[in-house]
Amino acid sequence: MSDAFLSSDEYDERAHQLYNEGRYDEALAILKDGIGLYPNAVELRVGAGYAQLAREEFAWARRGFEAALGLEPDHEDALAGLGEALLRLGERGAALAAFERILALGLHDDHELMLQIGRALFRDGLLPQAHRYFELAATAHPDSADASACVGYACHRLGRDPDGFYWLRRALSLDPQYAEARIYLANVLYDRGETEAALIHFSRVDPQDHFDDLGLWRTIELRKTVYRLADDDPELAPWYARLAEVAGEPTAVDELLAEVESQQADGAIRDPNQLELFGALVSELPAMQKRPSLVEYHVVVTLSGHTLRGSWEEILAQLKATDRAWANATLDEFMSGLALNGRTETGVVIPVTDAEAFLRGSAAAGVVRIVQ
Repeated sequence: MSDAFLSSDEYDERAHQLYNEGRYDEALAILKDGIGLYPNAVELRVGAGYAQLAREEFAWARRGFEAALGLEPDHEDALAGLGEALLRLGERGAALAAFERILALGLHDDHELMLQIGRALFRDGLLPQAHRYFELAATAHPDSADASACVGYACHRLGRDPDGFYWLRRALSLDPQYAEARIYLANVLYDRGETEAALIHFSRVDPQDHFDDLGLWRTIELRKTVYRLADDDPELAPWYARLAEVAGEPTAVDELLAEVESQQADGAIRDPNQLELFGALVSELPAMQKRPSLVEYHVVVTLSGHTLRGSWEEILAQLKATDRAWANATLDEFMSGLALNGRTETGVVIPVTDAEAFLRGSAAAGVVRIVQ
């Protein structure tokens, strides 16, 4: 069939297929042809905007999204795309306003849209705002491993490691094969000096699931150290092979950039084992001291999403009741078992002296999250 007889929907469908294959130039050409025939087709203009975003033509993308909004002022995908384009152009206030407009339209429960906005804000370093949208996605879709992992990334970047551990572990409880979240968690543990716990998680990821050389180098290093392997041990061959695929041969420019990035502002050489995931970490502020309450009441959320309420002792009993594997164990045996598991996977020592100490230690290890 000649392109002259294609409907606007068919142009849009063809362009989407090309876009999903990473063929942005071809997708944009198809969309421009379609817009020439159907200038009032909003979806074609939105698609063109996203193709130009992918090509890093941010000013053109902005114009495309604005043209779409001129035809349909409340089009959520156009608003999200405009916000992304504005962020790339440095217009943060206008970008945040576009995103707020989406919430005003009542679309806070649109899982994919909230994640898209959150990721755009995260890339731009607007961490509290990103965390807000990620939480909206996780609240609307509590069974989404993607949403849980994104909340975990944001918490970690904000210096809230216990919350970060909780959300990353929740993502892995929802999807044990979620390689990106597991690698991130392993790298965080490595940076904390919890190398044994890091190796546990690195070892659960196939070499082909690594797309960054840092995790591969660390896996090789830990395997050599813990298992006492020689550099040429056959067990390391798959990791070295993947490392060669990911890293490739460094160019002269790569080597120059590596030398520059290895230096701190004072000229000193950075610690090569220091991980800076998406930028410098934010130090956690000291916890605010709360006035004692006459009625002790707390709220704790488990990795499986159960919300437990009551005193520390009541919550501990409820926590044990949610895990059938410990049905016949005493509370002391339950605390000791979970403390051992938590220590193995995160390196955090969980005290078992009493219910409050155990639950607070469990929160620090990411086993539970204390809401109140």
